[in-house]
Amino acid sequence: MRLVWLTGSLALALLIAVLTLQVPRPSPAGAGATDFSAARAMIDIREIAQRPHPVGSADHARVRALLLQRMQALGLQTSTQTGPLSRGAIRTLERAGGDPAAANYTATNLIGVLPGRNPALPAVALMAHYDTVPDSAGAADDTTGVAAILETVRAIRARGPADRTLVVLLTDAEEIGLDGARVFWGGHPLRDRIGAVVNLEARGGGGRAMMFETGRGNAETITLFGRSAVRAEGGITSNSLAVFVYELMPNGTDFTIPKDRGVQGVNLAFIGRPEQYHAEVSTPDALDQGSVQHIGAQALETADALLRAEALPARTSNVVYADVFGRFVLSHAPATGWLLLLGSVALLSAAAWRARGRAGLTFAEAGRGAVDGLWFLSSGLVVTHFVRLLGGPLSERAESADAYYVLLARLPWLEAGAVLSLLALVLALLGGRTRPDRRVSTGAVAAVAVASTVLGGFNPVMLGAAVLSISLSWFPNLSARSTWGGWTGVIALILVLGFGAQAAAPETAFLFVWPALLATLVAAVVAFVDPGLTRPAALAPIAVAAVLGIGWLIGLGHPVFLGIGMDLPGVLVLLALVGLMFLRPFSPETSAQRPFLMAGLAVLALSAGVSGYARIAEPMPAAVEAPAGD
Repeated sequence: MRLVWLTGSLALALLIAVLTLQVPRPSPAGAGATDFSAARAMIDIREIAQRPHPVGSADHARVRALLLQRMQALGLQTSTQTGPLSRGAIRTLERAGGDPAAANYTATNLIGVLPGRNPALPAVALMAHYDTVPDSAGAADDTTGVAAILETVRAIRARGPADRTLVVLLTDAEEIGLDGARVFWGGHPLRDRIGAVVNLEARGGGGRAMMFETGRGNAETITLFGRSAVRAEGGITSNSLAVFVYELMPNGTDFTIPKDRGVQGVNLAFIGRPEQYHAEVSTPDALDQGSVQHIGAQALETADALLRAEALPARTSNVVYADVFGRFVLSHAPATGWLLLLGSVALLSAAAWRARGRAGLTFAEAGRGAVDGLWFLSSGLVVTHFVRLLGGPLSERAESADAYYVLLARLPWLEAGAVLSLLALVLALLGGRTRPDRRVSTGAVAAVAVASTVLGGFNPVMLGAAVLSISLSWFPNLSARSTWGGWTGVIALILVLGFGAQAAAPETAFLFVWPALLATLVAAVVAFVDPGLTRPAALAPIAVAAVLGIGWLIGLGHPVFLGIGMDLPGVLVLLALVGLMFLRPFSPETSAQRPFLMAGLAVLALSAGVSGYARIAEPMPAAVEAPAGD
């Protein structure tokens, strides 16, 4: 019976996640005048992205003239701004085969102004860059951003005059060091009039557009974005975890420059179809038009709301937030996380008290359940790291930019391999991780750790995880023997992680806090309805929570992996551990455990094969193939 509930819950969760991750259908050229139309934007994309147009090329000059003409046709007051290229930009362009001398060692920004009814109000800027790398026509990066802005301006004008002035800023030399943005924000007369920015970017050729960065102190920005952008086709994808992580990353976009000046705003990008990033295949025909629709519609709704807002968002404090299946945004102040955690502790305590009296739960058994969670976490880090390395070296060990782009193209295979490896561990845990001989378990983990070191070099985190996994595998008596013990134990572990995240980085704590609140609420209800976990009245709410919780986690995890999974595949382990909290009650009866273990072994072998196939599907150029262990 539990196997049926488990299978059904996972299938429905996957279905919900797949539906959530879909891009909207592109609107046709005949769409309403006030709506965003990907078909209309594609006309500009096909014209702009005929060929690569890096700084200094003949096509760069062609695109610049074309864009000025298009901006004037939209009724914008146009001008240009030139500034010197930095030494770093010059060197970057020369190494890539470009010719900075042909551009007179300057960047040329294109600026358009649509005056508002009250010029005294702070203006709103729509920003994207129009240069490309020398080897790519850049249909996505960032022709899509430029064309989406042009279509957005057209739709905004169709909606009628706004009080605020709209500034269109198409920057130059972004690909070689953000020089165009530095030139504008470093001294253009309009810069101090701009109170909010909507920036459009891309790293790939498809997928849902994610709002991954805001200005610092984003509470009011998130309120406006959550209220306006959800009206866009396909809803939104955004959460405070992405904002927090991107703040720590060394790379940047044009939005980095105004953000550092204290300007509020949002940064939108899509990162699916990673094989198209800075590649020859990034052509208009290869571009996902649904992605154009998604990023453009969000840009339109956000910019329009800003232009017509009584007051622009001010810098206050950061807020904890995330979208729920793309349809609405949940948010709260960072301190509220403590209250949610305490509420979860109270609910778990009530469930444990009831299960103790009716199902024989003991504190020792719950402790063993927490140990199971630690085993899953440590073993998951070891296994996902190994499976990831089967698909190629980490990006920091790639010997050239060409090798890095090949690794990006392998991401779909690597993600599938990592997810399957975690599913294998879930099946192993549910099937009874103590059933195999402990010498086999510890030997397998040790062998995987050694193989990972050979493939990827020394990794202290992976080594520490391997030591913990081996230690826990050697003592099978530390594994939970009851369903309630395993369930309450893993929930308790998630709450501990939630308290740690809340103390260290509250913007990220929702990843543990929100699912834990759902799980503890269901556990409390089930404990009072049917602590024996035998009737549908008990299993049904658990299944509903599993479908919603795991579906939401998969939707959250996919863009996270595309963003940082190349080097940090272990990030999925934390998401899988949270998902385990919903699946633990479906542990099968003893007689059904062996099939789970066998299935887990088969899925683990499949995960290794899928990740390893990435080397065949996206082969590394022979000249840059890094030997194993280098």
